[in-house]
Amino acid sequence: MPDEKILIMAVKKNDVQEERFLSSLNELRSLCQTAGGKVSTIITQNRKQIHPATYIGEGKAEEIKNEIEMHDIDLVISNDELSPGQIRNLSDYFHTRLIDRSQLILDIFAQRAKTKEGKLQVELAQLEYLLPRLHGQGTMLSRLGGGIGTRGPGETKLETDQRHIRRKITDIKRRLKVIVQQRMQYRERRKTNKAFQIAIVGYTNAGKSTIFNRLTNNKSLAENKLFATLDPLTRKITFPSGFQALITDTVGFIQDLPTPLIASFRSTLEEAAEADFILHVIDSSHPDQAEQQKTVLHILDDLGAGTIPSLTVYNKKDLLDEDFIPTSHPYIRTSAYSEMDIRNLLVNIEHILKEAWNLYTIHLHADKGKELHDLTQETIVTEKYFDEAVNKYIVEGYMKQDHPLQRLLKENDNRHDR
Repeated sequence: MPDEKILIMAVKKNDVQEERFLSSLNELRSLCQTAGGKVSTIITQNRKQIHPATYIGEGKAEEIKNEIEMHDIDLVISNDELSPGQIRNLSDYFHTRLIDRSQLILDIFAQRAKTKEGKLQVELAQLEYLLPRLHGQGTMLSRLGGGIGTRGPGETKLETDQRHIRRKITDIKRRLKVIVQQRMQYRERRKTNKAFQIAIVGYTNAGKSTIFNRLTNNKSLAENKLFATLDPLTRKITFPSGFQALITDTVGFIQDLPTPLIASFRSTLEEAAEADFILHVIDSSHPDQAEQQKTVLHILDDLGAGTIPSLTVYNKKDLLDEDFIPTSHPYIRTSAYSEMDIRNLLVNIEHILKEAWNLYTIHLHADKGKELHDLTQETIVTEKYFDEAVNKYIVEGYMKQDHPLQRLLKENDNRHDR
C-alpha cells in the first residue's frame, strides 16, 4: 500500500518563537513518517491568534483546498489540536480527511502498543479524544481502520453513540485498574526485595532503547522512529563491580502530548517515579535538544520524580559537528554504539552512587558464602580478599543507607565490640 500523501497546515502565533515553531513542524513531519505517510506540502500562516471557527484564515483555507485538488492529497494534518467545530468546518470545506497532531500521535500509539495494558491505554485515550468530537467528524471517525488517524487496537468498527462510548470507557478503566494494581504489587515486591531500580527516560528518538539494549544485551526493537518503544521493558544489568540492578526502558516523551494520553500512560510513566536512579537520555545532535530536555524535566517534576538522583546522558555525540556545551550535571557524552562509552556509562553511575551511599568495611567468616554473594550483587564492592591469618573475608564497598544488608554491618560491629 503506497504512503498516504499528507498536507500539513500550521499557524504560527506572534508569541511563538520561530525556532520553536520550526521544531514543532519538523517533529510533525517525523510523526507523519512514523505513521506511514509522506508529507507532500506544508502550508503555514502567521496570525495573532488561531481562528476560532476555521483554525486558519479564509484565504489560506482556499489555498489549501487548491493544493489538495492539485496534488491529490489524501490527508490534511493540523499542527495544533482542533476543536470539534474547527474539524467540522474544515472537513466540509476541504472534502478530504482531516486530523490534528493529537490524533496522529494516538494513531502511532495504536500501531506501537503490544501489551494488553498498552492496547487498553491507547484505546481509552482514543475514545476520550473521540467523545467530544463525534459531531465534528461524523462517519469518518465512526469507523476505525481506514488509514492514518483511524487505527485502533481494539474493534475495527465503532458506533457513534455517546452512551456506547461512555460504557466502553468505563469498562476499559475498570480493566486497567486491575492491571495497574498488578503492576503496583510487582513494584512493591521489587521494593521488598530491595532491587535497585533504574529508569531510562528521555525525549522520543533520543536513543533510549539502543542504550537499553546495549546495557542489557537485549534484542528488542530500537528503530530510528518516534515512539519505537511504547510498553515499558525491565531487565537486569550487572555493573563492573558486580553490583546488579533492574533497568526499565520507558515510553519517549514529546511536546504537546495529547491530554488523554498523559492520563492514560501515567501508570507506565510512574516507572520513572518509582525508580532509585534515572538515566535521562538526550539526543545532543538535535537542534532543539534544549527544549526537549525542558519537556522531559517538566514531566518528571509532574510525576514527582524531579528529585530522584540522575545522570544526564548526552547521546549521539558521533553526530555532533560543533562544540557542545552540556547544561545539566552530572553528565556523560556517549555514542550508544561505542562499547567503551557504554562501559563508561556504568562506571559513571557507580561513581555517583558511591558519593551518595555509605562506605563500609566488613569481616565475614569463611562459611558466610551467601552473605558474601549478596554483598557482591547488592552493593558496590571496591575491595574483597581473604585474610588467612584471621580466616575471614575482608570486604570494602558502598551500600545504600536503608539496605537490608545494613544488618550485617551491625552484627559485625557488635562482634568487634565484645
